[in-house]
Amino acid sequence: QVQLVESGGGLVQAGGSLRLSCAASGRTFSVYTMAWFRQAPGKEREFVAGIRWSDSNTYYTDSVKGRFTISRDNAKNTVYLQMNSLKPEDTAVYYCGLDRGGRGPTPVHLSDEYDYWGQGTQVTVSS
Repeated sequence: QVQLVESGGGLVQAGGSLRLSCAASGRTFSVYTMAWFRQAPGKEREFVAGIRWSDSNTYYTDSVKGRFTISRDNAKNTVYLQMNSLKPEDTAVYYCGLDRGGRGPTPVHLSDEYDYWGQGTQVTVSS
């Protein structure tokens, strides 16, 4: 079993910054992709950013390009999401997901491809 623990959420004014962290732990496991998704009230969970573990390729949804940066620390099995120039529409619960892989190439933006999820961390951006 793999556990994902997120941290770093909070309340920030528009234009501010936050850094989310997601640490993975558990018995021996492989990582194909780790990603951040978010879910606002009344909306479906949506892809925000992802990173392939093998080559560090990164992927972003259009609305966060140029503002958010996903990165990783292999030694700590941790993925980060640096969020700058935050907007009220970024308000949501942010979830970290881990795809173990082993099924061939899988789309980074599809939540069904992820095997494990964190508990979520609230991000609130005030106007």
